[in-house]
Amino acid sequence: MSENFDLTRDYASNVFNFKVMEERLPEDVYRSLITSITKRSSIDPSIAGVVANAMKEWALEKGATHFTHWFQPMTGVTAEKHESFINFEGDRELVLEFSGKELIKGEPDASSFPTGGVRATFEARGYTAWDPTSPAFVKGSVLYIPTAFCSYDGEALDKKTPLLRSMQALDKQGSRILKLLGDPDPGIIANVGAEQEYFLIDESVYEQRPDLIYSGRTLFGSPPPKGQDLDDHYFGVIKPRVAEFMQDLDETLWSLGIASKMRHNEVAPAQHEIVPVYESANTGTDHNQLIMETLKSKAPEHRLVCLTNEKPFAGVNGNGKHCNWSISTLAGENLLDPGKTPSENARFLLFLTAVIKAIDEHQDLMRLSVATAANDHRLGVAEAPPAIISIFLGDELTDIIGSIKSGEDVMSKDRVKMDIGVDALPQFPKDTTDRNRTSPFAFTGNKFEFRMVGSSLSIAGPLFILNTIVADVLMEFADRLELAGDFKTELVALIKENLIAHERIVFNGNNYSDEWVEEAERRGLLNLTATTDALPYFITDENIDLFDRHSVLTPSETRSRYEVLLEAYCKILNIEAQSMLEIAHRGIVPAVINYQADIAKSLSSKARLAEKTGAKFGLKLESELLARIAELADTLADDITALEDAIAGVDEKADTLTVAKYYNVTVIGAMERLRATADTLETLVDEGYWPLPSYGDILYSVK
Repeated sequence: MSENFDLTRDYASNVFNFKVMEERLPEDVYRSLITSITKRSSIDPSIAGVVANAMKEWALEKGATHFTHWFQPMTGVTAEKHESFINFEGDRELVLEFSGKELIKGEPDASSFPTGGVRATFEARGYTAWDPTSPAFVKGSVLYIPTAFCSYDGEALDKKTPLLRSMQALDKQGSRILKLLGDPDPGIIANVGAEQEYFLIDESVYEQRPDLIYSGRTLFGSPPPKGQDLDDHYFGVIKPRVAEFMQDLDETLWSLGIASKMRHNEVAPAQHEIVPVYESANTGTDHNQLIMETLKSKAPEHRLVCLTNEKPFAGVNGNGKHCNWSISTLAGENLLDPGKTPSENARFLLFLTAVIKAIDEHQDLMRLSVATAANDHRLGVAEAPPAIISIFLGDELTDIIGSIKSGEDVMSKDRVKMDIGVDALPQFPKDTTDRNRTSPFAFTGNKFEFRMVGSSLSIAGPLFILNTIVADVLMEFADRLELAGDFKTELVALIKENLIAHERIVFNGNNYSDEWVEEAERRGLLNLTATTDALPYFITDENIDLFDRHSVLTPSETRSRYEVLLEAYCKILNIEAQSMLEIAHRGIVPAVINYQADIAKSLSSKARLAEKTGAKFGLKLESELLARIAELADTLADDITALEDAIAGVDEKADTLTVAKYYNVTVIGAMERLRATADTLETLVDEGYWPLPSYGDILYSVK
């Protein structure tokens, strides 16, 4: 925590933003650049050198010595290669240079990043291209330039490129709708605010948990006597050490222009959340990556470790990343704001209908956009929505939709004053919708909250899919409305027909209930519980055509992403399985053997003493405990062998989906059985023998 930090002075102080550009660029260059950024058009190459020089001079004043093209490969994390500003001229005279060419394009090695077969390993050339719509920034001694990443042949190898393409598709099709509705300056931009959940634990216990080090989650661990049972951690008083970390985190993020707005304790012990202010989807995605990086980098400065895995601890709340998504005009009008009379707001109802239709028709894509091995453990339990896609709208909007379907008039409900029964507190307007924490995709007043996204995921994946499917429906609507003889009549008919056709996706009830699973099946909704169930939908002909139709992904790019996701799934589970075996062999087995031996010694010594002295000593406790542990030890041995056999049974020559399904059924099954046995043993073996800090030790490690 910095004593000298001044929020009004230091906010965005490390960002090359519009204000800095205006101060440092010639007026004609500044206007040309700003026009390109706001209109999302190509940068005039003739101004690149001027911009690069101004950016370099500004960065040098901030203490930068290097620059990097900062990009987001399909690993889901960011990548960077630092190059110094150093150059020489004449007789080895030092000069500091940064050219327009270096700003616009870089050339990192592409061979070691996931490509899903798009590129052969020996084909190493890749390119990074400056993304001027996301501002450059200085972090430490490096100038970071957000970029897209593509192969030598132009295939997208990153997360950013499809997102930018999807935003362009959404803008193109949404602008057609706005033009029909009379907007003089049509244009649409997608916005996002990503709420980030995470755990903080003491680094001393982290260092004693190989499973956390290798995989980011605990592979063994019996539940503590107290978890989140009393709901006392949620919004509770923040511990001083955590508060210091949060303040340090906020100040770092604020200096990078990331508007961290809210922080609080989450549901589980040691769990917390950070919430930024809404912004464009592209910048918001870059900022969320920076938030995750800063969480990880700042924690050790406070002797903490940050865990963003979706399910670091079994039996307690998992980590989600609630993506609040909306679309707005270039003038900043939220197209998902119902206004005072949503039943009369044709623009709102049209865009709402488009979203409902898109989610219903593309449940498969929405589900696979969040499909990972870790998220499979989270969905459907402890505050996370289930794997069944549905939309929560709330009572008023549901009533309005019902009236549209029936053709009857509806009286928009006035915002009711809510009296909370304390005279000293003012009444406040009651929102037209409650919140439904179990819903995967919930309308929350003027935006949708996609609650299925996992905490470690790049939000670029879910966002480019969401943007694309909504763009596709808007294209269909625009095609129809542009041919309408009577526009108003056709508009009403279009909204009504589609709300009726897609009402099955709307569900306002308890998504956790068994009744909903049965009801969803009757409605024909998909229930893709595992990643291996969801990912094959990525490469159906329909979905390949969808992305190609809107120039978001070529067919080869779509197939490559499918392969990358499947390969990652298999590799993650292999790492977890191998980690379990290492921990079992090197830690748990010796602990169980040694504890059994000491119990046996105790029994033997008591028996000898009884024989020698004639005294009677009770042997029941030791005898029964030894028998129980010995029985579990035999099971443990069998479970270890079963997991070893399961790993050995992986057919490396089979196609990736077959291997992934084998991991999902056979390897995970063996892992679960080994864990169940080991966790039971943990409750019986003296903690002085057990090689791993307990859940209680971890979750309550930060004092």
